[in-house]
Amino acid sequence: MLCLSRSMGIFACCSLLLLFSTAAEAGIVGVNYGRVANNLPSATEVVELLKSNGISHVKLYDADPSFLRALAGTGVKVVVTVPNEILASTAARPGFALAWVQRNVVAYYPSTQIQAIAVGNEVFVYPRNLTTFLVPAMQNVHAALSSLRLDGVIKISSPIALTALQNSYPSSAGSFRPELVVSVLQPMLEFLRQTGSYLMVNAYPFFAYEANADVISLDYALFRPNPGVVDSGNGLRYYSLLDAQIDAVFAAMSAIKYEDIKIVISETGWPSKGDADETGAGQANAAAYNGNLIRRVLSGNAGTPLRPQADIDVYLFALFNENQKPGPTSERNYGLFYPDEGKVYDVEFTLGGSNGGGLRWEDVRGKGPSTTLPPSSSSGTVRTSSTGESWCVANAMVGKARLQAAMDYACGEGGADCRPIQQGAACYEPDTVEAHASYAFNSYYQGKGRAMGTCDFEGAAYVVSQPPRIGNCALPSGA
Repeated sequence: MLCLSRSMGIFACCSLLLLFSTAAEAGIVGVNYGRVANNLPSATEVVELLKSNGISHVKLYDADPSFLRALAGTGVKVVVTVPNEILASTAARPGFALAWVQRNVVAYYPSTQIQAIAVGNEVFVYPRNLTTFLVPAMQNVHAALSSLRLDGVIKISSPIALTALQNSYPSSAGSFRPELVVSVLQPMLEFLRQTGSYLMVNAYPFFAYEANADVISLDYALFRPNPGVVDSGNGLRYYSLLDAQIDAVFAAMSAIKYEDIKIVISETGWPSKGDADETGAGQANAAAYNGNLIRRVLSGNAGTPLRPQADIDVYLFALFNENQKPGPTSERNYGLFYPDEGKVYDVEFTLGGSNGGGLRWEDVRGKGPSTTLPPSSSSGTVRTSSTGESWCVANAMVGKARLQAAMDYACGEGGADCRPIQQGAACYEPDTVEAHASYAFNSYYQGKGRAMGTCDFEGAAYVVSQPPRIGNCALPSGA
């Protein structure tokens, strides 16, 4: 993440998101391992931390040899990076690119499962102008892989920041900056198409919310239940800021005839601490953003309104808080873990328990509510006190079919008291699946003593700390 991303305004930075479709396959969730710090654990300890938390995909900002050696034989998949500082040499000298691949890929593969190479990072906003070197560098690295017969198994891409967009609001009007289109974006996207690769995108809803908290709903930014925002251009309703951001990139690619390219979210996250003027930075919000995003991706809801069938993979930023990063306090507090390996907040990387150490959830939809709906251990929030007030409400983003299935479980073998939402009863109105599901989920949650994991239903519900009302019906807190 380059701090320059912070400069983007509400409509230049805030309008891209991710959505949900019950037909989408589950994506993967990985983490970015940044090392701008002087107090991090050893490479071996970091690998053990990844394994113990079920994190099976990691992205580096270089090709650190000690870490690549420590990954050998673990099955953890890794993305390595050609740093911006050597982009010019990589572009100008095929031999340099070949030597880099031999030294940083061939030396470890396949024992260390290197699956992709990021050539540069946010090159278009890098302080030095490296734009003209990007595509030639990607081509030289690909030629090196081809000569070593690795081009079929290792992909090449380059993360772009949202500053590559000229327009991003509404999402349907997404377009790239004109000066980048012919010179670099069209050649790069053509390269990705020809090599069967994908576009890496770094997207941070936090920056947009921070700068425009008076306009943007916090629930909208954190994947929490909200009424949504309708795109005036295509009529689609968006329930999350990240979805709107990603669809703006999809629209920009479509405008130049590259609508077939897949997107991987190579960076996204939310800071757990910030300066006084960094609105929205905080532990609870970071836990909600990352926890809700993880649950959504792993439960197969990773498409967007524009591309509901998309299988979008996500790399969270970042593994650790990094104490030597410059800039505001937030820059040093994006970590999921402290350097002592303690969690900054409680977020789980799996759904429904272990699935072989991977971050890809085994899709069990269609096997009956008793199989799919018992709540998982992931809440996506800072742990809720067993005595404090909290409520469980439906997540409209998963769609009516999944809400109905979850409600059937809660009202059936889950034992929730659903009599008040029967026809003619006090909480029957409004007669919607979402309203009835919120009542049922909350009844189940309160009946279980608000225990961790009892408001989840595989992503169909969320915990809230403000008393919700469903029509004229107030949901009991049980406190």
